[in-house]
Amino acid sequence: MKHEPAYLPLFHSGELDRRITAADYHYSDCRLCPRECLVDRREGEVGFCGAPAKAVVASYGPHPGEEEPLLGRKGSGTIFFSHCNLRCVFCQNADIAHEGRGRRTSSFELAEMMLALQKRGCANVNLVTPAHFLPDILAALRTAIKSGFRLPLVYNTSAYESPAILKLLEGIVDIYLADVKHLDSARAKRYSGGGAKHYPDVAKAAVETMHRQVGILQCDERGTALRGLMLRHLIMPEGIEDAKAFIDWVASTLTRDTYVNLMAQYRPPFGLKGYPEIARGITPEEFREVVEYALAQGLVNLDGDTLRQAGRLKYSA
Repeated sequence: MKHEPAYLPLFHSGELDRRITAADYHYSDCRLCPRECLVDRREGEVGFCGAPAKAVVASYGPHPGEEEPLLGRKGSGTIFFSHCNLRCVFCQNADIAHEGRGRRTSSFELAEMMLALQKRGCANVNLVTPAHFLPDILAALRTAIKSGFRLPLVYNTSAYESPAILKLLEGIVDIYLADVKHLDSARAKRYSGGGAKHYPDVAKAAVETMHRQVGILQCDERGTALRGLMLRHLIMPEGIEDAKAFIDWVASTLTRDTYVNLMAQYRPPFGLKGYPEIARGITPEEFREVVEYALAQGLVNLDGDTLRQAGRLKYSA
């Protein structure tokens, strides 16, 4: 039986139209993220993220480097949006997230991107850092559906999301890919732009909502993701206890079969100053300590690369 994306029933019932109208209001009184800047972006005002009232796209195309269940045979169809509502000091893509480099793009052009990614055989359309452009994205989705778009929709986020916006997304998003940065408020305040010390509570509430909406990861017979929650956590220097707190929270609050990618690729960005404690990569020993802790806590659905890098799974020949 062919999988039907979550958004199709809402499109056919007219509910998607209502959601688009509700989202569009936020460009005039922006509450698209927990910062609730209340600026009128249609009149040229900008809030913390610096985003205008039109989507800015840095790049799009098949991406072979995402988690294995997202890849299918021809990659995940990523659309990288510029600007960011978190703006971490250690961001690897500061030119996009902090400076907003990219091209202003209409909702019609966004729809064309979605359809092009489907035509190229991508397993999904993966919206990277999308919250601040949600009105354009939903309008683009409606246009794309009318032209035959049927891929699963991935909402790729820092987990710094508003409950009201997640409510708008219910029944639209097939897969939530949430990158949970910190569960320690002091680290969140120090490393997130604007001192977002409330990030841990916001992120936990957001991920719990995502979990209620889509459940655990479901894949087809080839192991390609169709629906569900996927979590990331970047292990950072001096962040071992924070990583363990993340693991404890997943095990106790979500389910032990939640898909989790523990990432070892942290590298201090060029020009990072004033943060000597994170001016290095993590060691293999630190990474293995976290992975072994996750296994001891009963997490049974760790990402394949996580297990391979920790020596728990062999690389394919």
